[in-house]
Amino acid sequence: MKTVFSGIQSSGNLHLGNYLGSIANWISMQDEYRCIFGIMDLHSITVPQDPKELRKNILDCAIIYLACGLDPKKSIIFQQSTVKEHAELAWILGTLTPLGWLNRMTQFKDKSEKEGENNSNLGLYAYPVLMAADILLYKTDAVPVGEDQKQHLELTRDIAGAFNRRYNNEFFKLPQPLILGNCTRVMSLLDGTKKMSKSDESELSRINLSDDAESIRKKIKKCKTDSISGISYDEARPEIYNLLNIFSGVTGRKAEEIAVEYQNFGFGKFKEDLAEAIISKLSPIQNNIKALQSDISYVKKILQDGENKARVVASSNLAEVKKIVGLS
Repeated sequence: MKTVFSGIQSSGNLHLGNYLGSIANWISMQDEYRCIFGIMDLHSITVPQDPKELRKNILDCAIIYLACGLDPKKSIIFQQSTVKEHAELAWILGTLTPLGWLNRMTQFKDKSEKEGENNSNLGLYAYPVLMAADILLYKTDAVPVGEDQKQHLELTRDIAGAFNRRYNNEFFKLPQPLILGNCTRVMSLLDGTKKMSKSDESELSRINLSDDAESIRKKIKKCKTDSISGISYDEARPEIYNLLNIFSGVTGRKAEEIAVEYQNFGFGKFKEDLAEAIISKLSPIQNNIKALQSDISYVKKILQDGENKARVVASSNLAEVKKIVGLS
């Protein structure tokens, strides 16, 4: 089986965008690929984190993975920092990554502007190399990505190629992108041109996976639409386009068909039905979350088992890298 690797940062407040854009697609891959899903806590600390909250967020992320349907019998689910080979490979790859490649990374520019120059750090600048190490450590064949993450995967392929050329050894695979479904990029409920984000100051911008039914109804009722009458599936109408994609993601229906169904209705009816569809989709996940929260020892065991399985692969591949480089 080919290997797929992906993960989400453990910075709390996982939302509908994380589910529709990532986790829901992972579930369908588990029978087709050897799947490795990380809780990317080393990436989380590129911005300040409260240690107590970080520990909680790591467990919460694991709970959500399991509650959404990731199966530890089919997939490796683990906490990134517990597998030290990630950081070690990142250093090795960093020694052959030109600064020019990192300077082109648009996400660093965006985040550094937000954090301010004095608060930007080496980890924030170099985290694309750690991301490359995360992927390459397992000789990954494919990575499920959204459109906004393709640049990082292209860098990963460039770094893998640089390593292979320097040491005249085709050790690393060049992972391919897997772009699945309409909801690879779920946008803010308040701005259809911005990605839904847990760091957005406004709670109204996102549907958290923990939101109750009334909160979801309130957020969808207040979400931005536009001044054009009728509903159409048109990228030139970013807010409606986003809402139709969300509707499609939670129901499994085609966004174009949903647009036709509601084209002669007002936004009120459309929003009411969208809210109920989201509530229906999230309800069983939320029930699973509650059950797992009452059995934290089980969640920790899953992470321990995942760490052990990940380390078997990671330690073997890193040992080969060290031998190629001349470190052993």
